[in-house]
Amino acid sequence: MVSLKLQKRLAASVLKCGKRKIWLDPNEVTEISMANSRQNIRKLVQDGLVIRKPERIHSRARTRRRLEAKRKGRHTGTGKRRGTNKARMPQAVIWMRRQRVLRRMLRKYREAKKIDKHLYHELYAKCKGNVFKNKRVLMEFIHKAKATKAREKLQKDQAEARRMKNRAARERKSQRQEERRMVAFRVNVQDVREASKEEAKCGKK
Repeated sequence: MVSLKLQKRLAASVLKCGKRKIWLDPNEVTEISMANSRQNIRKLVQDGLVIRKPERIHSRARTRRRLEAKRKGRHTGTGKRRGTNKARMPQAVIWMRRQRVLRRMLRKYREAKKIDKHLYHELYAKCKGNVFKNKRVLMEFIHKAKATKAREKLQKDQAEARRMKNRAARERKSQRQEERRMVAFRVNVQDVREASKEEAKCGKK
């Protein structure tokens, strides 16, 4: 049996692969053994006596099929679990995700002018204080807070309008009283003048 170690090494160098990927035609051993240069090896490659084996396939079909099933919830029962519940999904990760969701929502509402910066700050602090467990609860709280604020503003405006109305009424009343006083004063002055004139006439007589 002729050793084809050299030819295999040269073929690996020419074809740019490993020696285990080289196939030498067993029927043409004598001709292959005569090749002792890279040029000769290239000729043998052209003739098809030396071939580079194809890549071995490592199929992921089974893995993909299993992962697809796991997404549906298969293969995830108690018998398949190795860590505790908190090790499989840490509380810190859940907390961070929740905070990011709530803060993103607050930012979006503030940019859309749905809430002002004061309410934003208050709700941000409440989020950090674990008041809201999800977006729905936060949204309901915002709607309720906005309704309360609108109601308070309406009541305040109504109270202000009542105050203005009462003030205007008081001013009108005081004005009327002042006018009455002035009229009464004029009447009194006129009566006094007339009385003094009559007294003067009586004194002349």
